[in-house]
Amino acid sequence: MPAEAAGAPAGSTAALLSIGQVLDALREDFPGVSIPKIRFLEDKGLIKPERTPAGYRKFSDADVARLRYVLRMQRDHYLPLKVIGEHLEALDSGSEPPPIEPVVPTVPSVSLSPEGTPSPESFRRTDGLRLSRQELAKVAEVDLDLVDELERLGLLTRRPGTQHFDTDALVIARTARELGAFGIEPRHLRGFRAAADREIGLVNQVTEPLRRARDTAASARAEETASEIAALTVRLHALLVKAGLPR
Repeated sequence: MPAEAAGAPAGSTAALLSIGQVLDALREDFPGVSIPKIRFLEDKGLIKPERTPAGYRKFSDADVARLRYVLRMQRDHYLPLKVIGEHLEALDSGSEPPPIEPVVPTVPSVSLSPEGTPSPESFRRTDGLRLSRQELAKVAEVDLDLVDELERLGLLTRRPGTQHFDTDALVIARTARELGAFGIEPRHLRGFRAAADREIGLVNQVTEPLRRARDTAASARAEETASEIAALTVRLHALLVKAGLPR
């Protein structure tokens, strides 16, 4: 791969770096990068650092530039590793990589019950969507001010232990945008947060004894029960709203 294509200066003769030094060099631009992540990318054949006789990895400037390219393609364009590998092969051969099509994360389909409300399956998390604050605003087509207001009101929360938002946050932001078209502002939605917290408390009241059981299936059984009850409470809420509307 031409060094300049990935941001490395041509003809660089800098000393080789350890994996820890590479991590330090990347962390400012890619806070989520880790040593296991770098090793994983090596296992996938996307980088090939040198090895000392003792087996330690040593990275050149070109290796670091290659890592930056991979991480940037993942973060900015959501490209899978297989496609990134094809880009790298093209660059290695002196060719132009395939054009990058605009990619926008899509919301996984919600599994609905016959009544049209979310089914228990929809409460079981299966996607790994990770969006920064800026990405969330862009994909949901909302202003950053709205994202901040929804987060301040507790309607948006970040994934535990991270600074990223997930699919639920994306759907909430889009829903708030759509409600805003009818003059319903974020401050009007605080009651939904309070009602949701009450329903969560009810679900936890039932499932907590299941979680404390000592058998190996306790956690799975509690999760299954929580999904079932959550789907039922959402169905009841929807039907009560429907029944209360003028006909």
